[in-house]
Amino acid sequence: MLASDNQRLFNNAVIRVQHLHQLAAKMINDFEDSLLPEERRQLSKIFPLSFCNSDYTEAPTGKDETQKSSMLKLLRISFRLIESWELPSQTLSGTVSNSLTVGNPNQITEKLADLKMGISVLIKGCLDGQPNMDDNDSLPLPFEDFYLTKGENNLRESFRLLACFKKDMHKVETYLRVANCRRSLDSNCTL
Repeated sequence: MLASDNQRLFNNAVIRVQHLHQLAAKMINDFEDSLLPEERRQLSKIFPLSFCNSDYTEAPTGKDETQKSSMLKLLRISFRLIESWELPSQTLSGTVSNSLTVGNPNQITEKLADLKMGISVLIKGCLDGQPNMDDNDSLPLPFEDFYLTKGENNLRESFRLLACFKKDMHKVETYLRVANCRRSLDSNCTL
């Protein structure tokens, strides 16, 4: 793959995940705005105690660890995070489209599929013909049904789904920015 093609692919991936992150932020803000004051108070107490699927994915836990991770590891983690949202994104689109306007309900799922394909090409480019051996970068399989279990409190589950989606898209955006910077051999890849 030519360097200019690789750079264009990285730029496109960063732009796509930025869009998904911004969309997630808008969706969660719109969702919160649609709630009654009492419902908002309940959710503000609940989410800090909740957890997301990505909390079980082996990934850098802070800025220093992210900056020390290899470009390939950051791409693989990004791929797995995007992959883990393929099935839940269908529920996310349905959950959100019931009360909010986000355009085409399949837009999230489609954007995730495009991003996953682009990251896959970037990973193959990093491998440059070498076999795809994960070494110590192996990641657990995503829990496909993790976000699909609707409990008694549908409001809580919807909020959790949106908040986790926003959190994970922020992680992917950060990892792709660092990987892109590292690829450019810029010694100043600060977060």
